[in-house]
Amino acid sequence: MAESTPGEARLVLASGSPRRLELLRAAGFDPEVRVPPVDETPLPGEEPAAMVERLALAKLRAVVVAGETGLAADTVVVVDGEVLGKPGTPERAGEMLRRLSGRTHQVVGGIAMRRDRYDASGVVRTGVTMRAMTDEEIAAYVATGEPLDKAGGYAIQGGGGDFVTGVDGCRDNVVGLSIGAVLEMLTMLGGQPPSRAGGSSR
Repeated sequence: MAESTPGEARLVLASGSPRRLELLRAAGFDPEVRVPPVDETPLPGEEPAAMVERLALAKLRAVVVAGETGLAADTVVVVDGEVLGKPGTPERAGEMLRRLSGRTHQVVGGIAMRRDRYDASGVVRTGVTMRAMTDEEIAAYVATGEPLDKAGGYAIQGGGGDFVTGVDGCRDNVVGLSIGAVLEMLTMLGGQPPSRAGGSSR
């Protein structure tokens, strides 16, 4: 596992997501994980992009203090203007997958980063097209349990990838974190990426 670049503080990941941790490690980071206690309830009338950016900043500021280098993110799936978060139950997961079947949807990811006393944030959008799925395929996938804690009810890096026919934009964003955007934000804040960091882990 790569160590932090000399002269750079160790990155704090304000997220309990194993997928984000895996992406960062694959890009050469060695993050310290802190899980932020943040209410992820949308505000009335809040647009998806505004919501994920607000939540990413809230997560960052909940556990990363001034003087540290930290990163937080929030990801949602959007179809027909409606946000699909984590289904939580098999029934809701099935409903979400039927909504996505045979269609293109948007994955909207908010990213927030702090370095020393400065914060930056932004939004990454990726289009994902899925083939038509049968009720039997949906039921079999839901039965694996994988969709329950994934935004939109699927994991592109897991069994859900079998249903994806096209990705327009950053694939890492669909997994949970755009590494390319992280590196750009870190550089903008005057930081240095790990020596073996790349634009994508995929």
